[in-house]
Amino acid sequence: MIRLNCSLLIEESERRKPLIEAATELVELSLHDKGCIAYDLYGSLTADDRFMIVETWESREDLEAHMASDHFKRIVPQLQELATMTLEEFTF
Repeated sequence: MIRLNCSLLIEESERRKPLIEAATELVELSLHDKGCIAYDLYGSLTADDRFMIVETWESREDLEAHMASDHFKRIVPQLQELATMTLEEFTF
């Protein structure tokens, strides 16, 4: 299995609402992708500018298919415009 932690840091407060909307759409659509075990959006309780998307995939092939999906290719660039994104990957 593969776990991805995608951290999102908003630098301008007016980008918070559009980021939440885009990330929520990505989560809702991605949960239906083959091999998706978990996909969720978390927000910091202490800092309004920090979010994390946590995803778990059954296989590398499932993750790659997700990354090739229309919703991923449409929404992830929006997220990258709204926030600084960092990614951690764990295989277990």
